[in-house]
Amino acid sequence: MTSGWTGIYENKVVTAEEAVKAIESGDRIFLTGNCSVPQVLLKALVARAPELENVEICHALTIGSSDYVAPEMEGHLRANSLFIGPNVRRAVQEGRADFTPVLLSEFTLLFSKGYLPVDVAFVHLSPPDEHGFCSYGIETGLTKTPAEAARIIIAEVNPNMPRCLGDSFIHISRVDYIVPVDYPLMELPMTEGGPTELHMRIAEYIAELIPD
Repeated sequence: MTSGWTGIYENKVVTAEEAVKAIESGDRIFLTGNCSVPQVLLKALVARAPELENVEICHALTIGSSDYVAPEMEGHLRANSLFIGPNVRRAVQEGRADFTPVLLSEFTLLFSKGYLPVDVAFVHLSPPDEHGFCSYGIETGLTKTPAEAARIIIAEVNPNMPRCLGDSFIHISRVDYIVPVDYPLMELPMTEGGPTELHMRIAEYIAELIPD
């Protein structure tokens, strides 16, 4: 690390509990998804939920805890899932969460064009390089645009997040709050016993639709 930005970094380091104090009632949060869900921030937000009203959590597919869509979160936190996973499906079916269908290719346009303005982004980053740039790691594609459209960016910085190349970086000066963490990234397990007959039939159908 070089002295040019390390002071900026250190001044932005807070606990997760301190970081989520930036959330206000009525805010829309963008939550980075898949195996990159920032678990520590999400847990802190759920703990603070009774103090908040009508906070929307917008995300694509998420893996792991779904405490933020538990029945007791109603009126405090409400998920708006753009891709439904098993952890939020029941909440959507019961009317406690929303589903906004969108083509994957148009996902980022919802944010860059202002259709879904973002107040706060929860992101999960690699440690900064010698120039102060962090990588969005394994979840760049659906995170960079909505995160950088947000008014406030709150980042977990995790040494287990790989540094991916390409257009996948954000300078630490653009991040408002930094929460250092150190835990293994989540993994999406294979179905026990391998693919079922139903999985194979679905795969065969899809394969017929893909030109060789």
